[in-house]
Amino acid sequence: MIELDGAEGEGGGQILRTSLALSLITGRAFHLQNLRAGRSKPGLQPQHLMSVQAAATIGQATLRGAALGSKDLVFEPGTVQPGTYHFKIGTAGATGLVLHTIYLPLALAGGPSTVTIEGGTHVKASPCFHFLQSTWCAYLACLGIGIKLQMRRPGFFPRGGGVIQADIAPCPAIRGLEIKTMEPVRSATGFSAVAGLPKHILDRQAETIARRMSELDLKGDVRLETWSGGPGTVAGIELATRPAPTFFFALGERRKRAENVADEALDQAAEFLHTEPLGVDEHSADQLVLPLALSREASHFAAAKLSSHLLTNIGVIRHFVERKVHGDGHLGKPGVVHFE
Repeated sequence: MIELDGAEGEGGGQILRTSLALSLITGRAFHLQNLRAGRSKPGLQPQHLMSVQAAATIGQATLRGAALGSKDLVFEPGTVQPGTYHFKIGTAGATGLVLHTIYLPLALAGGPSTVTIEGGTHVKASPCFHFLQSTWCAYLACLGIGIKLQMRRPGFFPRGGGVIQADIAPCPAIRGLEIKTMEPVRSATGFSAVAGLPKHILDRQAETIARRMSELDLKGDVRLETWSGGPGTVAGIELATRPAPTFFFALGERRKRAENVADEALDQAAEFLHTEPLGVDEHSADQLVLPLALSREASHFAAAKLSSHLLTNIGVIRHFVERKVHGDGHLGKPGVVHFE
């Protein structure tokens, strides 16, 4: 049994999610202590518990310590079964993080799967649905992993109630990835959406996005969407990077001006665009290391920023997989990730 310490690295849920996925794929059990020791509310919170339960469901696993607030978990995997699954977080917990836990074991299970998850689609400290649909799915497609995503209903904090559906195609073999640098970005698509809020918020976000795009010398339009449910708002921009688009976003909250929401998203894009050399955005870099560690091919990609999430992911991977993975560079700075 693999012994893991949840206080290592960034000390959050990343260690748990990666461990669950790799345990299901490799068939190796693990014992994780000090779960989420680096967070203000340590232990399993609803979205983390749902990740554990979802992994156990698809992989017929045996659990010990799977309860709210638990800081100690034993996970003994069985055989992953592709199929149709439905998971309800019960709060505004991030649907995307539950999906990150189980998509790869299901993709490698030999058959198609459909997964529906209820919870938050646009919540803090997690990839929103539109990032997953735009950037994440495109990068996975480069690796030969086919996922079709739909948002049936948006879900914002604190109400949640959002619904996403992921149709996961079987992946016979994961391809490698080679990105030495990216070409300069000349075009983009802005994005402004509101749910259950006045139209002037939608328009003010869009106007700020358009102005900032012009200042960054980016050509393109701003897409506007109005949803039922909510309340909630999101502003974003999709940069026309290759081999996958790069999406940055920000979320509204009480007493936060619409212009500030849009500026927050565009500030992230501006920082990324001024990175030299231009590489994979920090969130995608973090998410790519898990599938690439299971490819039989060598991989190499430039990362716009080496995050603690990425380095933590690499550390967990080394416990489960005999693969040489290196993150070369300084934390918080551009770097390079190698898979030998």
